[in-house]
Amino acid sequence: MQPMTVLERPILETPSLETPILREVRGNHRSPAGVHLVARDYPKGLRLDPHMHREAQLVYAAKGTMQVTTPAGRWLVPPDRAVWVPAQLEHAIDVLADIEMRTLYFDLPWLKREQRYEGLTREFVVRVSPLLHQAILALFDARNTEARTELLVRLVMLELHQAEDSATFLPLPREPRCRRAAMIVLDDPTGLHDIDTLAREVGTSARTLSRLFSSETQLSFKSWCQRARIASAIQRLSTDASVSVKQLATQLGYASVPAFSAAFRQVTGRTPTEFAGKG
Repeated sequence: MQPMTVLERPILETPSLETPILREVRGNHRSPAGVHLVARDYPKGLRLDPHMHREAQLVYAAKGTMQVTTPAGRWLVPPDRAVWVPAQLEHAIDVLADIEMRTLYFDLPWLKREQRYEGLTREFVVRVSPLLHQAILALFDARNTEARTELLVRLVMLELHQAEDSATFLPLPREPRCRRAAMIVLDDPTGLHDIDTLAREVGTSARTLSRLFSSETQLSFKSWCQRARIASAIQRLSTDASVSVKQLATQLGYASVPAFSAAFRQVTGRTPTEFAGKG
């Protein structure tokens, strides 16, 4: 088997085309032709500026939390999630808590042989089941044979097709006025943002801004703001083990814990306690 070829480059401020940057953490990274395995640890606060890869990738933090931003929006990726990033898609990664990143890179010729390749041409978040978690970690086992690794890759792909989950996705509008309004909300997701005031700040009418949010994000302004608040809650739950649901509800401006839990469940399908694994 040919060894994996790795070209290391700095990530630039403007989007650049990158090949995997390798710092081996564990294992000998044996992989079938067309699939590359990269293990890296990153500290909290690190930002990988906008860049892209020739390969598609499945990015998983075995520990820690990250945020992946693409032109379509922001994906919060706590430890029970992974993100699929298609080849040559611009993305940035913010490390919200120290992470142990385990990434699978897929060459396009290999990927195009997949029966469900059509569904792998856009980005999405994956709910990581215990089986998928163990399969990814097992790929980095130094004792792997080529046959075992190939079976594990097939298992990952089977699980990947069944695990799409948009609960931690926050769509971002592209229209300049709407984008500015979204950034104001994201700078203070705990605030009660009035659409009339916000519209004046970005130089448009409330009616136009409401229409723009609906067309750009497929969510009403009110629903988008709620999702932004829930995204903020997910970030806190994923990075601060000491925070209580009651504290979060108060900080995010909810009238009560039940009201917060109901809003959280509406977006994620689970209560805050269930999401944090404290139940």
